[in-house]
Amino acid sequence: MGELLKGIRGPEDLRHLDLAQLAQLAAEIREEIIGTVSRRGGHLAPNLGVVELTIALHYVFASPRDKIVWDTGHQCYAHKLLTGRLGAFPTLRSQGGLSGFCKRRESVHDVWEAGHAGTAVSAALGLATARDLLGQDGHVVAVVGDGALTAGMSFEALNNAGQAGTRLIVVLNDNSMSIAPNVGAVASYLMRLRSDSNYLRLKEDLTRFLERIPRLGRAMNRTAARLRDSVKQLFLPGMLFEELGFTYLGPVDGHHLGALVEAFRNARRLDRPVLVHVVTRKGKGYPPAEARPDVFHGVGPFDARTGRLAEAAGPPSYTAVFGRALVRLAERRREVCAITAAMPEGTGLSPFAQRFPDRFFDVGIAEQHAVTFAGGLASAGLRPVVAIYSTFLQRSYDQVLHDVCLQNLPVVFALDRAGIVGADGETHQGAFDLAYLRHIPNMTVSVPKDENELQHLLATGLAHPGPFALRYPRGAGVGVPLDPEPAPLPVGEGEVLRQGREVAILAVGPLVYAALEAAERLAGEGLAPWVVNARWVKPLDEELILRLAGECRALVTVEDGCRAGGFGSAVLELLAAHRVTDVRVAVLGLPDAFVEHGEREALLARFGLDAAGIAAAVRALMREEKVIKGRRAPRAAKG
Repeated sequence: MGELLKGIRGPEDLRHLDLAQLAQLAAEIREEIIGTVSRRGGHLAPNLGVVELTIALHYVFASPRDKIVWDTGHQCYAHKLLTGRLGAFPTLRSQGGLSGFCKRRESVHDVWEAGHAGTAVSAALGLATARDLLGQDGHVVAVVGDGALTAGMSFEALNNAGQAGTRLIVVLNDNSMSIAPNVGAVASYLMRLRSDSNYLRLKEDLTRFLERIPRLGRAMNRTAARLRDSVKQLFLPGMLFEELGFTYLGPVDGHHLGALVEAFRNARRLDRPVLVHVVTRKGKGYPPAEARPDVFHGVGPFDARTGRLAEAAGPPSYTAVFGRALVRLAERRREVCAITAAMPEGTGLSPFAQRFPDRFFDVGIAEQHAVTFAGGLASAGLRPVVAIYSTFLQRSYDQVLHDVCLQNLPVVFALDRAGIVGADGETHQGAFDLAYLRHIPNMTVSVPKDENELQHLLATGLAHPGPFALRYPRGAGVGVPLDPEPAPLPVGEGEVLRQGREVAILAVGPLVYAALEAAERLAGEGLAPWVVNARWVKPLDEELILRLAGECRALVTVEDGCRAGGFGSAVLELLAAHRVTDVRVAVLGLPDAFVEHGEREALLARFGLDAAGIAAAVRALMREEKVIKGRRAPRAAKG
């Protein structure tokens, strides 16, 4: 650990250092981040790219009186190290340790927490407006990546902030990437900004020249202003940020501490909205991350010396199986196309993009647009597949409902990272998709038990005449053999994997295998549970579930989604609709709480969703059933 870093107990300690010492501190911070992430995994490249930026912000501004809002928050590692969390940094992303994102409960310096891009300017404007209404002082700074500018919410906030004229500083961290290289008109615009280093000098020279002309009349002043604007238009077409009401400063070298400090001091003096354009390099200071910033954006453990990633042993990931299956299906059907929101690699669509570049669309961090765009494609006869992480599709709820399901358009939603994802924590757990999708009319919701069933359900979705959701977890598959060709399965038909008596376990997703293991344990105790791969959350296999409810004394439902409104709730609603009252039901799933970061297997065990937990729930339900049998009518119960 570096000597300077050990002496930083809070941001105020930075102000005793000169620029040379700050540069040394930056090197020590990079060393600490690389060492910790190589052991624990995490977001490496984005954090290495903002080390000098973070130091300069805390050097110029006085946090927590001055408030720094990080968009998304996955680039906050240097911020954590400078705000008193060096001792806890080795616990990063581990259960009970530091979060990989900003967390208000961790520190007074974390004033906003988010895991989805595009929220920082809105939050910062709220903080700045509250400051003014409450008669307080201090600056508010929002740090926004150029990838987040593809999110419509960022522009809504910039438009509002510029119109309000509130004293606010927006730092645009421009590294040409979100996770994958940025796309679209905004990225092209920023490239033009970055390429014109003479703009600010010319603007300043022209302003000084005009100010020397003695006592211009009002008309001449207007002419001078128009002349300045003409120069802006000539050198920076549109001057987007100034037209939105911001004073634009930059571009600034995001790895030059002197230039950063000067720019932030200039911004601090202005009593109006200011945008400081900072150009950084993702992965700065670590050659493997600089060479492959997309690979090292979010990464597992690796060899810090060589940059060699830990080899993933075992079966292929669900993501990889999905990507390969989609390519095979698209080879047979020219109308199949694919959409991603800035994550072609993370969603498994890179092979599709290489094989069918004209049918692949990366829309940037714009999930709402992605869904409605898919609806437009579907309405014209194409079969779009929208591949988005479960937690990010939440941003498109209205578009799913209004623009796809209301019109009953055949769009397939491939929800990666569904259920417990682990170390990324609350903002990334895919806990709510079953609940927020199954209640929408016309939507079909499926959950494969393994990677082979995934490819068949993808084929089912592409053959289905309406909206279709397919949700699957992060990480490696179960390891089952893959059939040569994906083929459709009957919609709404579950699969009995084990026959039994007295009690039935109805499970969805890979937790089906935990249910099978639980049944094996219980068989040795004299219990013989049915095990059903329910497969469909909507429509349910009503005939099968009602038959088991009639034959069994108890049912246990299992899902790695929230219990409220999920698969188990659907089963209870079915039983209530058919006035089935003589079977007891336990609903196993995630609680009414946001699930913190930790290892996936440990979190599943914590919530009773592993084999031991499922077996314990069956034992408890059967004991309870025996106690009340013959004394009063059984009732349905959530467990």
